[in-house]
Amino acid sequence: MEERERLRAENRQLRQALASHAVVDQAIGVLTVLGQIPPGDGFTVLREVSQHTNIKLTQVAEQVLNHGQGAALPDVLLGELHAALARQAASRPV
Repeated sequence: MEERERLRAENRQLRQALASHAVVDQAIGVLTVLGQIPPGDGFTVLREVSQHTNIKLTQVAEQVLNHGQGAALPDVLLGELHAALARQAASRPV
């Protein structure tokens, strides 16, 4: 019985991780298009916004996805997103 519960818990965790990964990947796509940045920079931007706002990465990604569908971003995320995009632009070679 314990083994079955452990496997169920592991299965739930794997499903959640897979769903979170998909959301992050989709948000990177939104940033690639809207921010006109390479996909590799998209994850960096998400991570920086998450760290600077103390909001979980998947929650930032969900907000970016919603924004890509027309929703407004909360001011704290909007400001930090602009700052992170500016940092990425400044770090790219000309």
